[in-house]
Amino acid sequence: MKSLRLILALVIVLGPAAGARAQTVMSAPSQQQPSVRPTPVPTLPPVEPGDQLDLAEEQQPAFIHQGVLVEKLSGEVVRAEGADQQYNPASAVKLVTALAALKTFGAKHRFATAFWITGSFDKATGTVNGDLVVSGRDPSFHDEHAVAVARELNQLGIKTVTGNLIVAPRFTMNFSASSQRSGERLYDTLDAERRPAAATRAWYDSLVARRDAEGLKTTPSVAVMGAVYVDAVPQGARNISTHYSPPLADVLKVLLCYSNNFMAERLGDQLGGAPGLMRLLSNDLGFKPGEFRLSTASGLGVNRMTPRQMMKVYRALLDELHKTNLKAADILPVAGIDPGTLQKRYADSPGRGSVIAKTGTLPRTDGGASALVGQLRTAKNDTLLFVILDQRGSVFRFRQSQDALVSALQNERGGPAPFTYEPQTMAIRLSSTEFDSARASALDEYEPTSPNQ
Repeated sequence: MKSLRLILALVIVLGPAAGARAQTVMSAPSQQQPSVRPTPVPTLPPVEPGDQLDLAEEQQPAFIHQGVLVEKLSGEVVRAEGADQQYNPASAVKLVTALAALKTFGAKHRFATAFWITGSFDKATGTVNGDLVVSGRDPSFHDEHAVAVARELNQLGIKTVTGNLIVAPRFTMNFSASSQRSGERLYDTLDAERRPAAATRAWYDSLVARRDAEGLKTTPSVAVMGAVYVDAVPQGARNISTHYSPPLADVLKVLLCYSNNFMAERLGDQLGGAPGLMRLLSNDLGFKPGEFRLSTASGLGVNRMTPRQMMKVYRALLDELHKTNLKAADILPVAGIDPGTLQKRYADSPGRGSVIAKTGTLPRTDGGASALVGQLRTAKNDTLLFVILDQRGSVFRFRQSQDALVSALQNERGGPAPFTYEPQTMAIRLSSTEFDSARASALDEYEPTSPNQ
C-alpha cells in the first residue's frame, strides 16, 4: 500500500511538471512527400515556454542572482546592481531581433507570399489545368490569410486546380516549422469543403475586425485536386497574385506579446541569424566582441548580456520606433491589458497598464533564467526605463521579485499610472494585409488562342 501511494504521489507531482517543461521539436521540411490532411494547429501563437509554471516550480527557493539597471529618460541612473555582470536575458533577446528588423526593413515593411500557376487556365470553368505554387517567408502567414487568398483567387476567376499544390521550401503557415505540414494546412484551408473549423473562425474574426460586411456574405473556396509537395517554383510558372503581410510593427506586436520563438527565429533567418544580430550590436551599439553572446534570435539557449548592454538595446529600439512616430506600446505588450506573457501580471492591481515590457523565461537553462525589460510610468508623470535580469534560481520567485521591484519604484513616486494606450485585438493586427494581383493580364495569357484569331 505504501508503495502504491508513493507511485501515485510521483505521478501527481511529476506529470504536470513534465508537461509544463516540454519542448517542441521542430522538424525540417520534408521533400516531395505528398499529403492532403494536416494536423490542426492553434489559432494564436503559443506563449513562450515557462509562462505557466507548475506547483513544484512555485515551491522552489529563490536563490536570487539579480542584475538591475533603472534609468530616467534623461539617462540619469536611479538604481544599479550588478549592471555590468553577464546574465542570460532569455527571450528578452527578441528585443535585439526587433531592433534589427526595424533597422533592416522598416516599420511599414510587409512580407510577400507569391502565388503562381503552371499550365493553362480555362476562364469559362474557372479551372487551372496545372499546379498552384506558393513561395514566401512571411513569419505571420495564418489561417485567415489563406482564406483571404482563396477569396482573391476566386475574384481572379479561379475555382479549381487540377494539378498539385507546390510550396517552396521556406514557406510556413500557422507558426509551423515544417513546409510540408504548412502546405497541407494551406491545401485544406483553401477548400471550403475541407476547411478546418479553426480556420473558418479565424477568417470570420478577421472580417469582423475589418468590418467587411461583403466578405461575410461569401464563402471563398479553391479546390486543388492533386497532392501537396515541397519544391522550388518551377520554370515557366507565372505569378498571378502576391499577398502582403501586416506591417512589420504589427507582426512584431504579435511576436513580442506572445514571445513566439518560431516567429523570432524565422525573422532572425532573414537578418543573418544570431551572428547577424551580434554584428549589429557591435557595429551600431559598440558592443565589444567577447563581452556578449547570442545563441539564437529567439533567446533560447545560452546567451550573455549585461543589464547595461540590454539598456542600450532598449534605448536604441525606442529611438528606432520614434523615427516613424511609434511608441514602445506599438510593438511591446502592455501589462494586464495585452494578451500573452504579461496578460496576467499586474492585471488585478493598480499597476494595470503602467508597465510596458518584454519578459524572458528559461526554467532550466543556466539554472533558471528570467528577465523583465521595459518601462514604467508613475503618478508623478515619470517614465523610468528598467532592466531586470535574474539567473540561477526559481523563475516563479524571480517574477515575484521583479514585480515587487517595479511596484516599489512606482510607490516611491506616488504610485503607478497607466500609459496612454488604445489596445487593438491581435485579429485586427493580423488582418491588415494587402494583395497585388494581375487581374488584367496574367490569366488572360493562359487562355487558349482561338483558331479564328
